[in-house]
Amino acid sequence: MTAARPRPRRTRPLPFSERAFHEWARRRLPAGRAATLPLGDDTAAIPLGEGRVALLTTDALVEGIHFPADAPPAAVGEAVAAASLSDIAAKGGQPLALLVDLLIPANTPPRWAQQVTLGAERAMARFGAHLVGGDTKPAPRRSVVGTVLGIAPAGRLVPRSAGRPGDVLAVTGAVGRGGWASLHWGERHRARGREAAELVRIRPRVREGQRLARRAHAMLDTSDGLAEAAHLLAAASHLKVILESTRLPLHPGLVRERPSETRKPSLAFFGGDYELLAALPASAVGAARRALLPLGCPFTVVGRLERGRGAWIDDGRRRRRLPRAGWQPFVSFEN
Repeated sequence: MTAARPRPRRTRPLPFSERAFHEWARRRLPAGRAATLPLGDDTAAIPLGEGRVALLTTDALVEGIHFPADAPPAAVGEAVAAASLSDIAAKGGQPLALLVDLLIPANTPPRWAQQVTLGAERAMARFGAHLVGGDTKPAPRRSVVGTVLGIAPAGRLVPRSAGRPGDVLAVTGAVGRGGWASLHWGERHRARGREAAELVRIRPRVREGQRLARRAHAMLDTSDGLAEAAHLLAAASHLKVILESTRLPLHPGLVRERPSETRKPSLAFFGGDYELLAALPASAVGAARRALLPLGCPFTVVGRLERGRGAWIDDGRRRRRLPRAGWQPFVSFEN
């Protein structure tokens, strides 16, 4: 009589990794080896000649993940345009046009689609561009996909891979707006009306990005949070990123909430800030601040780049590795 074999233990599959997928694409696709901007830099650059490139970027918002069901549709439309505009901003580009795809249940009221469209057009018009087309398809859940076409000087694309040792790191606006919004949405997604609109409000730093691109070596937006942006910059530039926690310009709403010291980092780095993180020479910070002053945009030094690897945080007493605290949709919304 043979001994019974132990039953194999069922292991839960790991969630999909967006960063690992980007790395696979870089290895397998021709654009990963010869692109003007590194594949995975959130924006693709296509040479046009005469010192110019076309910029292409796309983003998707899904109901229940990126916006609550009660979010005003016009606010959703503005958000889907602004999410891609933020990536154009991080390359110092000028937006030209937007395509919007609506994936919606068959019983969706026409007014919902109309208001999304008008909101997206309104966001583009602020920068002298327009919504020029798109597509509609039936789907079990409402989702909106926005694709923005832009243009930029070929010599001023500030890829996240171009940071240099000795650069300082500075961020526009405030840190933690997304974390503050998450406190109001909560796990049950109970936001309503004006509050729901504020959760999806994105203010892309397009004009700020154009001015910073003249002075920065590297730049990216903080849509996934400042911590995740720091990790991406460190990996792409093959340098050590050091954030100084005492310098972070926390969002006023987050300051008013007074989260515990243990919870504050996860809220500050939650994601959804849509600010710009720039690596630039220390000698250029003053000029950058003056350039942003007419736009009413604060510009705060929050760290530096050194030789080495990884992302670190320094609280003035000790330095430790920066946790991966940013927006991870395939982890946060795993079934």
